[in-house]
Amino acid sequence: MNDRRPPEEFADVNEAVGEDWESGTTPYERIRHVVAHTYSPVSADTVADNARTAPKTARKHLNTLADEGFVETTTGEHGGTLYRRSPESLVVEQAADILNHVSTDELVTRIQEMREQLTEYQTEFGVDSPEELAVDQTNQVLAEPGSQQREIDPETIREWKTLRRNLAFATAALSIGNAEQFVDGDRRSTDDGVLA
Repeated sequence: MNDRRPPEEFADVNEAVGEDWESGTTPYERIRHVVAHTYSPVSADTVADNARTAPKTARKHLNTLADEGFVETTTGEHGGTLYRRSPESLVVEQAADILNHVSTDELVTRIQEMREQLTEYQTEFGVDSPEELAVDQTNQVLAEPGSQQREIDPETIREWKTLRRNLAFATAALSIGNAEQFVDGDRRSTDDGVLA
């Protein structure tokens, strides 16, 4: 005889994980998480679906996140409000992450190195940016259709763009780090000046 029972119906793993996420978080936390990964404008209904909550709840929390600067709103083609992660919140998050892992002294050194590398790219190609390089090459092809163009490695263009982005984030991190020192210094001087 065979005592084996057939296996139970296999539950949808995604649904089980979603239910676990829903039971362990608030609607606000889920909406914030969804928007943290939303870079193209979407409707409140889409956010609600992804956050496993009602559209009305999503709108309420999205408006709160917009007031806090975490969310950016735009008007869709049919007049509805669309939501996405604000670029400012992403910059602040990246800057905070950099400050958690790199000292300000090391950051100053890295910024200098990145600026030197950017200068090398600009000198080598005779333009200020990879976008200008593409325009310059296109203009040369249009002006001289038969001329030989210098082949530029796409990896070099990617590295140049990444370098500019990293420099922007590093500079923002340094600015925030410096500003925090002034805020902390202002707080201490205010506290020190309070009469008892």
